[in-house]
Amino acid sequence: MNKNRLEAFSDGVLAIIITIMVLEIKVPETANWEGIKQLMPILISYILSFAFIGVYWNNHHHLLQSLKQVSSAIMWSNLNLLFWLSLLPFCTKWMGETHFDRFTVIVYSILLMICGLSFNILQNKIAHSLKNEINQLSKIIKKQNYKVLISSICNLLSIPAAFINTNISLLLFVLASGIWIIPSKEIEEELSKLN
Repeated sequence: MNKNRLEAFSDGVLAIIITIMVLEIKVPETANWEGIKQLMPILISYILSFAFIGVYWNNHHHLLQSLKQVSSAIMWSNLNLLFWLSLLPFCTKWMGETHFDRFTVIVYSILLMICGLSFNILQNKIAHSLKNEINQLSKIIKKQNYKVLISSICNLLSIPAAFINTNISLLLFVLASGIWIIPSKEIEEELSKLN
C-alpha cells in the first residue's frame, strides 16, 4: 500500500475526532462571564485533548514521512492507535462535564497511557521496517522511546495524583504532551538528506 492513502485516512480520522470534540461544547445559556465560567471545565478538557490530538498528528506525520511502503503490521498498528484516539472525545466530554471528577481523570489517564503505548507500537513497527533500508533513521526513531517512557510515567503518576488533587493530574497531562510538542530534529534532518 502507498503511504499517502494511510496518511489521508489517518488525517481524516484525526480531523473527525477534533470536530466531534468541538461539537460537544454547548453554547453558554447566559450572555455573560458566568456562562463562560460554567463552561471552563469543558473548555479546559477540550484544549487539553486538542493539544494531545495535535501532538499525535504532528509526530504521526513526521513518522510516516520516513516510509516508502506500508506493511500490514504498520496498517494494523496505525488502526490500533486511531481506535484509542477516537475514544478521546468521549473521555474529554465526561471529564469536563463532571468538573474533573477523580474517576473520570483516572479513566482519561488510562486512555492516554494506552494511546502512548499504541503510538510506541506504531513507531517501533515503522523503525523495524526501515532497518534494512535506512538503518540510521530506524535508530533515530527508536531513540524516541524515551519520550514514550517519560509521557507514560507522567500519565501513570496522574492516577495517584488524582486522589490528592486532580489539578496535579492536569499538570502532568500538560507535561506529558509538552515533551512531544517539538518533533525530533534528528528525524527531520535525516529525512531532508533522503529527499
